[in-house]
Amino acid sequence: MKRRAQQISSNLQRELQKVLSKGFNDPRIRGLITVTKVEITDDLKNAKAFISVMPAERADLTMHGLKAAMGRIRRDVMERIHIKEMPTLRFEYDHGLREQQVISDLLASDPFRKDPAAVDAQTEEQVDAGSEEE
Repeated sequence: MKRRAQQISSNLQRELQKVLSKGFNDPRIRGLITVTKVEITDDLKNAKAFISVMPAERADLTMHGLKAAMGRIRRDVMERIHIKEMPTLRFEYDHGLREQQVISDLLASDPFRKDPAAVDAQTEEQVDAGSEEE
C-alpha cells in the first residue's frame, strides 16, 4: 500500500471510530462497535472498514443498521477528514475478535493451564505406564 493510502486509511479508521462512538438513534445499532482495520485501494476510491461488535449476538442487526446509515456516516467522516474525494465505504464484520475470544475461553477452561502440577503428575504417570509396558 502506498504511503498516502496508508495515511488516509489510518485517518479514516480513527475518524470512523469517533463517529461510531457518538451513537445513533437507530435501535438496530447497539453494543460496543470497534473499527478494527480499514483497507483502502491504492487509487483511494474504495475503502473497506472491518467492524467488531460486542456482544456478538447483536452483530448481524448492528451491521445491517450501519449499512443503512452509511450516507450519514460517510458525510460525518468526510467533514472530519477534509479530503478532496471521500472513498466509497463498505463495512465488513471482523470475525477475528470473536475467534480470539473463543480461543481465549478454551485456554481458560484448560485444567492443565490452571494447575501446572497436574501436568507434571500426568506426565510422570505416562512415563511410568510406558516403562511398565516394556
